[in-house]
Amino acid sequence: MTAVIDRPPVKKPSPWAAPARPAWEEEPHKAGTAAKGTVLGIACFAILFPLWIVIVTSLSSKKTIDETGGLVVVPKDITFVAYHELLSGGQVQRAALVSIGVTLVGTLFSMAVSVLCAYGLSRSGTLGHRWILMTLLATMFFGAGLIPTYLLVQALGLTDTYLALILPSAVSVFNILVLRGFFMGISPELIDSARIDGAGDWRILWKIVMPLSRAVLAVISLFYAVGYWSAWFNASIYLTDQNMMPLQNVMIQLVQKQQRPVGLATQINTGQLSPLSIQMAVMVMALLPVAILSPFVQRHFKKGMLTGAVKG
Repeated sequence: MTAVIDRPPVKKPSPWAAPARPAWEEEPHKAGTAAKGTVLGIACFAILFPLWIVIVTSLSSKKTIDETGGLVVVPKDITFVAYHELLSGGQVQRAALVSIGVTLVGTLFSMAVSVLCAYGLSRSGTLGHRWILMTLLATMFFGAGLIPTYLLVQALGLTDTYLALILPSAVSVFNILVLRGFFMGISPELIDSARIDGAGDWRILWKIVMPLSRAVLAVISLFYAVGYWSAWFNASIYLTDQNMMPLQNVMIQLVQKQQRPVGLATQINTGQLSPLSIQMAVMVMALLPVAILSPFVQRHFKKGMLTGAVKG
């Protein structure tokens, strides 16, 4: 008979456990670990504390803001009146819809142009490949300037149109180069095999290249979306109609110029609302979409940016 040896079960490492330290690397000292934790704690506090003040002030009543003499740190008498009034119609709600529309349309347009350009430049045998690449690189170091750009937009009839918020900054050469580097890292044998099976460039791009490039596409899409959402300079130059202004420009008017949004002047004048709570609420509305979207794309940053930057 064969003796049965009882072996202890193999314990699988926890996915949350720290990776094994190499033999040549020294164990961390307690003082160094404490210093790192202290520095990270101070950095987190410096980032989160102002955001906490903005959120608490936007949720505070006029009585609480008057008692504290300004910004509120300790929450008291929490109310959503400021957000309710901002989203019930008027200038701020219209500006938020403008920003959402410009961000969605602009991101789709920018990604379409960037992907097509990057894929063409990643194929070394394409017509005018080197000259187009050199031209794009030159635009990163030399620009026409603000006045020629404005005259061009004016000559094209784009002033006082939403296209003026998209077309002048629709393409980023840096993003194209990152996409190109990622596309060049895809195995040429995979693309050659697809060509042998009869697939054209459009099918290869849609069925092979883009599914393999989800990480970098997510990162570049976030870059474009944040750029469109946070943009205010183009609107301040090319738009004169206040009804067409995006949310960032309205926020600047409220915070810097102390203007009162259309539709809320009566509540502010009668003392029902505090101008400071309105300003903080608009700031929260401007920061909220980016804060919600960033964690979902965060896991793609390392793979998308490093691979696209190293290769090519």
